[in-house]
Amino acid sequence: MLPSPLSLIGSAREQVAAGFRRIVSGDPDGAPDWVRSMADGTDLGYFGPNSAPWAVHGSLPTIVGGVRALLMQALHPGALAGVMQHSRYETDAFGRLAGTTQWLTVVTFGDQAAADRECARVRGLHRKVTGSDETAQGPTPYAASDPELPRWVHVAFTDSFLATHQVWGGPIPGGPDAYVREWAKAGELVGVVDPPRTVAELRQQIADYGPDLRGDANSAKTVDFIRNIPFPLAARAPYALLFAGAVSTMPPEHRALLRLPTVPLTVTKPAIAALLGTLSLTLGPASPSQRSAQARVARLEGESADPTPV
Repeated sequence: MLPSPLSLIGSAREQVAAGFRRIVSGDPDGAPDWVRSMADGTDLGYFGPNSAPWAVHGSLPTIVGGVRALLMQALHPGALAGVMQHSRYETDAFGRLAGTTQWLTVVTFGDQAAADRECARVRGLHRKVTGSDETAQGPTPYAASDPELPRWVHVAFTDSFLATHQVWGGPIPGGPDAYVREWAKAGELVGVVDPPRTVAELRQQIADYGPDLRGDANSAKTVDFIRNIPFPLAARAPYALLFAGAVSTMPPEHRALLRLPTVPLTVTKPAIAALLGTLSLTLGPASPSQRSAQARVARLEGESADPTPV
């Protein structure tokens, strides 16, 4: 008996969803141990299911925001030198993507102990990142432990996830200021000093970095790599659209430094909305990470509702 068209469509969706999760998580099954372990734990985490970070990071616009964040990070010579000299982004791009995804997901959806362990892992990696960046003034030393570098990474991430969510996402509990304020905790956990706590502070801190930002040969090489990440052939056209969407939400001065074209948001907004809508139908209403976190929340709520045995 031949399979029905609906069963074929369902099978194709499952294959696409599995492939997407393999790319993002770095796990053959799309659900590594750290995802499954989020069902364990003794608390709701630093944020919880009604928080702004759960709403923002649990939505698909974070895919666009992640690309934008990488482009923004490429503007800071010290942060970029650390990536180029100490990471495996060219030889193992998907491994680095999986590592970043793990940090973001565990800190957002895991319990506090899991988030603390994950941030300790990241701080340990940062302690090893030291070196020098060649500038017009000669070699300039850098260290990931320098408060200015993790703060730039934090504001680039925060601004990017917020900007893309405001274009393609839904309501944020408490509004944009709540997201910036609550996600500041994640910055503190990895050593960021005085992270912004309002949108106005976020904008001001980004502006304060203005004199330090630049576009050069290193940033051009990085942008070229981000534009042409070696995804499987079937994913390259959708990724090109995501890249264009990320560029369209960047401030003009940052696009100019990176020599990125002006991409009208009026063009990318409906196209990305359609792409994310299709992807949402394919992936389902919740990711494996969210389902694990929701299971933990349900268990804890059930335990708190049980009468104390006598």
